[in-house]
Amino acid sequence: MIKLYLITGFLGAGKTTFLKKFVTLFQGQKLALIVNEFGKEGVDGALLSTLGIALSEINNGSIFCSCRLDQFEEVLENTIFQKPDIVFVEASGLSDPTNIHKILSQPGRFSQIQYMGSICLADAKNFEKIFSTARVCKKQLATSDIVILNKTDLVTQEKVDSVKQMILSQRPDLKIYPTSFGAIQPDWIKNMTSPSASPEVSEIQTKDITLKKFTITVKNDFPRYKFEKFLEMFIEDTYRIKGFVRLDDGIYLVDCVASAVQLKRYEEPVDDSLLQKVVVLSGGGMPTRHSIAKAVEWYEEWVEHWE
Repeated sequence: MIKLYLITGFLGAGKTTFLKKFVTLFQGQKLALIVNEFGKEGVDGALLSTLGIALSEINNGSIFCSCRLDQFEEVLENTIFQKPDIVFVEASGLSDPTNIHKILSQPGRFSQIQYMGSICLADAKNFEKIFSTARVCKKQLATSDIVILNKTDLVTQEKVDSVKQMILSQRPDLKIYPTSFGAIQPDWIKNMTSPSASPEVSEIQTKDITLKKFTITVKNDFPRYKFEKFLEMFIEDTYRIKGFVRLDDGIYLVDCVASAVQLKRYEEPVDDSLLQKVVVLSGGGMPTRHSIAKAVEWYEEWVEHWE
C-alpha cells in the first residue's frame, strides 16, 4: 500500500517550511509530492523542488474544487504508477478538503492508497483574523487529524492558549502541537486521530466565489525600497502575497502574510516564467482591487500590468 498524507493550512501558516522538515522523517523511502496552489504561478513548487523527490504541481485553483478535481485525480493516478512508498499532498491554503475521503474511496480507482490523515498548519500570530474571515479555515479544521500550531515564537503564551481555545471550540477532539519554524516530532503523527473518524461530505466542492486572486507583473529592477512601499499600500486588504521578483539589488522571494511585508533574498535558480509575477490572495468583502489600483497609480512606471 502507498501511504498518503494530506497537508493543509491557511495561507502563510508555513506549509512549505513544514514539508521540508516533515519529509526528513521518511529517509530511505521513495517519496512523491503533489503541490497545489490557488494562483497561476507555482511558487511553492519552485521552493520545494530542491528536496530531490518526485514533484507534481497543480495551479490556478483548489484540487478539491470541481474545476481542478479531474487534474488532481489524473496526477494522483500517475503518481501511483511510479510506485512511491509515500505521497504527500500539499493543498492550497484556500482549499476546502472535506471531500478527501469521497475522492479516495472511489471503487477500484485508488485502492492502492492508504490514507494516513490530514495535518493542518495553523499560524499562531494571524489565526484569529483568518478564523473569523475565511470559511475554508473551518473546513480545513473539520477534516484535520492533528493541528501543528506554528510560529509560536512570534507570540506570547497567552496568545498560544487563546488560539488553542479557538481551534478546540471548532474541534474539541483535535490534538494541537505548538511549534516554530515548522518543526515536527515523529510521535505527533503516531498520535493522529483515526482517519475514519474524519467527516465526509456527499458533494464535490464547487468554486468558492468569496475568494479573490490577482496577479501583478512588475518591471525588472523595481527599486527595493519603492517595491516595499508599493506592497504596503494594499497588504492590509490581503490574506497573502507571494512571488519571485528581480529588484534593483537582486532576486527576492516575496512572502507576505497579513500585514507584514517580507522580502527574502533568493539565491537558488528561478525559472524566468515565475519572475516578476506577484500573486495576491484575498477574500470576499475585502477592498483589494481598489487598493491595488491605487498602488498601481502611484507606481505605474514600475508595473507592467495586473489582473
